[in-house]
Amino acid sequence: MGKLKFLVLLCIAIQCGNRTVVNSVPLSADEIQETKATVVVTGAEQLDKLLPIITSQRIGVVVNHTSLIGKTHLVDTLKKRNINLIKIFAPEHGFRGTADAGEEIKDGQDIKTGLPVVSLYGNNKKPTADQLKDIDAVLFDIQDVGVRFYTYISTLHYVMEACAENNKKVIVLDRPNPNGHYVDGPIMQKQHMSFVGMHTIPIVHGLTIGELARMINGEGWLTDGKKCDLEIITLKNWKHNDAYSLPVKPSPNLPNDQAIALYPSICLFEGTVISLGRGTEMPFQIIGHPDLKNMPFQFTPVSIDGMSKNPPLENKLCYGLDLREVKVKSQLDLSYLISFYRAFPDKDKFFNNYFEKLSGTSKLREQILQGLDESQIRESWRIDLEKFEALRKKYLLYQ
Repeated sequence: MGKLKFLVLLCIAIQCGNRTVVNSVPLSADEIQETKATVVVTGAEQLDKLLPIITSQRIGVVVNHTSLIGKTHLVDTLKKRNINLIKIFAPEHGFRGTADAGEEIKDGQDIKTGLPVVSLYGNNKKPTADQLKDIDAVLFDIQDVGVRFYTYISTLHYVMEACAENNKKVIVLDRPNPNGHYVDGPIMQKQHMSFVGMHTIPIVHGLTIGELARMINGEGWLTDGKKCDLEIITLKNWKHNDAYSLPVKPSPNLPNDQAIALYPSICLFEGTVISLGRGTEMPFQIIGHPDLKNMPFQFTPVSIDGMSKNPPLENKLCYGLDLREVKVKSQLDLSYLISFYRAFPDKDKFFNNYFEKLSGTSKLREQILQGLDESQIRESWRIDLEKFEALRKKYLLYQ
């Protein structure tokens, strides 16, 4: 084989997505075709399916910085194809994905396209009838991470509800769930529901955005049991057990695969006095507190624009653990939470009022206070998780 041909084949292999292994051995034509077949194709990338649905329609989009086709934003792609885009709805972290967690997003205008940007993270979390009156359909294309308290799915709920109330269609452009290979954690109790937990699902739900949208619709979770006119542009070449590395970080404080994998377990520390690394370049990968001086790792949170302004324990030296190299279990790992509670000197101050909103239950805090170990706590979830697994099967779009 000539050198040029070999390089072309090698380039094809390299470009074939997140799960392709490239060898130094030249690929045969059959191997190249097989490699291409393994490339994950997102809903947004399937313009052949999408464009016929939305041509001649007035379109609103719920998007952020993850809404890409290759390196081009979905909005720019659709504008080039003369789709009648009316407005952009922006979730937490904003249209460009640079706002801090919890930072209010303001209405505005996209400088590049001139389209109005309507905030769905602030006083208005649900599109109003007035905001939808000049729209026929809403596209939802945001990368999720498969965890109940990640607020993009709450935005999905409110968008579906508003569209159901105003007779508008919702089209979900599905994307892989990087934590989609397992289901775990306590089921949300209704008395603890909030914007960080709106559905009676476990912390790790094992669904894509599209699958969850089908569940929300099918289970009558919208107000008054309304049904949304819903269509899913499904993924190609992805299954729930497939590893998937996100091409762009989904939010400012989930910078890499390790943080995303640890997120379901480490985010529970938001309901405690412990720092989970906000204000460092390693959020959700390090944990610590100034009063844990016997722990081996040290870090100091500082304010970082576009990532974490005024983080908890700002400018205070924290002692704790570095989890950047640990092998992450395919389960909600309570070992960190339990061990830090047991090591913390002032246990009465360890938890805060946010903990129940994140955990979704009053029981988890009580179980830790009572000294139950992880296996005992996990056993208390088993029956509810079995019921949810049975429910989940009804809405799966992928093996």
